Amino acid sequence: MVRRGALADSFHPDCHQPFMKVIVGLGNPGAQYAGTRHNVGFEVIDYLAAAPTCSPFREKFQAVIAETQEGGETVLLVKPLTFMNLSGRAVRAILDFYKVPIENLLVVCDDLNLPLGKLRLRAQGSHGGQNGLRNIQDQLGTTAYARLRIGIGPPSWDAVDHVLSKFRPSERPVIDQAIATAAQAVLVFIRQGITAAMNQFNAPETTQEKNEKKTATRNPPGSPPPREKRPPSDQPPPAGTAFPPPAN
Repeated sequence: MVRRGALADSFHPDCHQPFMKVIVGLGNPGAQYAGTRHNVGFEVIDYLAAAPTCSPFREKFQAVIAETQEGGETVLLVKPLTFMNLSGRAVRAILDFYKVPIENLLVVCDDLNLPLGKLRLRAQGSHGGQNGLRNIQDQLGTTAYARLRIGIGPPSWDAVDHVLSKFRPSERPVIDQAIATAAQAVLVFIRQGITAAMNQFNAPETTQEKNEKKTATRNPPGSPPPREKRPPSDQPPPAGTAFPPPAN
């Protein structure tokens, strides 16, 4: 069990822990953003940090961080305080300070391109338009870090307004279950790595995701765009848990 307050000791300048996992949930700080779609990463971190073995949150590295132990490894649960678009500052500061290898990092965030409550784990990849992932990529200089995306559903109006809106009451049970499942996926990542977590928790790909993957395979980065194929004039075009929750 982690001693309460042990996190403060771990911030000593001479501290170096070779066995460490860093779990970063993305979101925006402040009460006005609590419960919004963009803050679902924060909610996963809060779910994990509610375990009785976890230390209190402490502020450091432009983030609030809680600490626990799992399987002999130190685990840091991180919520950046830089707002979403600058999340990479906190991530890079933590990895640099503790000399944590990038394969020990997992970032949890929202994704408006996934259906509500759907989970998608990846060992690496592009930011996909998610500005927190974009800044982490810029700060680390690589896309080779694991991420767990949680579907918040596509927008029916402006995308910015959508991600900053709160979940509707009818959506809340779905997203609460997704948060609990995401926490379990985090635990598998900590214990067994990203491949095991992907195999256990990734839902089947949607038709759109499969088509995007096929397109990326046929047209790798740097290749010229494919020529458009026009249909004949007489033919119409084709239609387009982990840390268990504390006992009450």
